[in-house]
Amino acid sequence: MKIKDILKNKGFEVIAVDSTVTINVAINKMVERNIGAVLVMEGGRPVGLFTERDALRCLQKMPNITFDKIFIKDVMTKDILIATQDEDVNHAMAIMIEKNIRHLPVIEQGNVVSMLSIRDIVKSQLSDLETEIRYLKDYIAGDYLTREIEG
Repeated sequence: MKIKDILKNKGFEVIAVDSTVTINVAINKMVERNIGAVLVMEGGRPVGLFTERDALRCLQKMPNITFDKIFIKDVMTKDILIATQDEDVNHAMAIMIEKNIRHLPVIEQGNVVSMLSIRDIVKSQLSDLETEIRYLKDYIAGDYLTREIEG
């Protein structure tokens, strides 16, 4: 399965913030959209990723500074890995596990077209497994013959 197969169902929306906003702005956007990361942009180009983990690290390192005083560019994850739509999902998942990350921006022709999360991958694989289990149960029960005749 390719990443583009997951994105067909998920969609191609990218939630991003400018690098000059505060952590408060980014967290509000993440809570509002029920997501765990936002892409950080500068001049229309991706320069980093801000995740829930970044917020927790910031809270630990700067406990006396409120989130409305800290800029995203100062605490974002700068070294981000990317994926393309034609990459294999298993390869993307292996990278995410190996690097201990949960989000991969998906790039096409130099532009970010979506954000792939580990949740998206799990959801897709779970759906595939449920379909496979249903067909196997039908096969074992002999219902596959009925489906072929009716279909």
